[in-house]
Amino acid sequence: MNMRFMSFILIIFSSIALSETTAIDQPIIDKPEETSAIDERIEDEAISELFDFSIIPHKPNYILPLYFNQNIEGYSMYQDTNGNSTSQNTEVKFQISFKVPLFHDIGSLPISGYVAYTQLSYWQAYNTEYSSPFRETNYEPEAFLVWETNKELGLGWRMKAATFGYTHQSNGRIEPTSRSWNRLNGQFVFDNKNLVIAVNPWYRFEDSDDDNPDLLDYYGHGQIIAAYKYNEHVYSITSRNNIESGFSQGSINASWSFPFYGKIKGYVQVFSGYGNSLVEYDKYTNTIGLGISIADFL
Repeated sequence: MNMRFMSFILIIFSSIALSETTAIDQPIIDKPEETSAIDERIEDEAISELFDFSIIPHKPNYILPLYFNQNIEGYSMYQDTNGNSTSQNTEVKFQISFKVPLFHDIGSLPISGYVAYTQLSYWQAYNTEYSSPFRETNYEPEAFLVWETNKELGLGWRMKAATFGYTHQSNGRIEPTSRSWNRLNGQFVFDNKNLVIAVNPWYRFEDSDDDNPDLLDYYGHGQIIAAYKYNEHVYSITSRNNIESGFSQGSINASWSFPFYGKIKGYVQVFSGYGNSLVEYDKYTNTIGLGISIADFL
């Protein structure tokens, strides 16, 4: 079963990588001598969307064969009746994320529509004593509109885009480990040369049968993403619920992607705080992972 699943994962990764290669390898006519990192990303996506049935990278796509979670063995949900942990600190983490364009331009307005899907999985691949189970998988379908702009704000800053849409996220489990939420999602993207900042607020819908009513205590009402590209290296940091919670129940996620082989990049990821995954939304931990990436923020 695991081999069939991993074959499916490899097919998806290959499809996304192919879309990246197609976009980058196409000749660009009248391309400015100097473009920002986000301009290059937008241009690559625009070329990919010229093809029918385009699959375009959405969020970062990566696999971390070495991923260490400091506190996982202390989670009660993974302990047997004797209090012994059934999970290991070292596992495999991967994320697949892609979007498909539905339409471009509403009349004379530069507004595009997309559907997207992101899957984040934590696989206890080295835990052969318990048959190497998938510890947690988060499924995140969404539909959204993108308003493209290029508004100068001064001091070198520009507003590049604004998005608005609906997002569902869940882990597909039953009680007591079921986790889910639905939200309206917005994003405002700004850039200054190769530095990009995205402000991502959200509004959670109330649910009469809520598995995690206190989720916003840890996830807050939004996050801020900053990414910087330098010589094909991409550095990013995501801050969620830190200011809102007084730096008591938030999280920081940092990553670094660097040239490795062809379109494949090396990838390092560090996380500290609450909500490493949905099932851990109210658990604090520190993690570090090493692997490869085929698509980053920039």
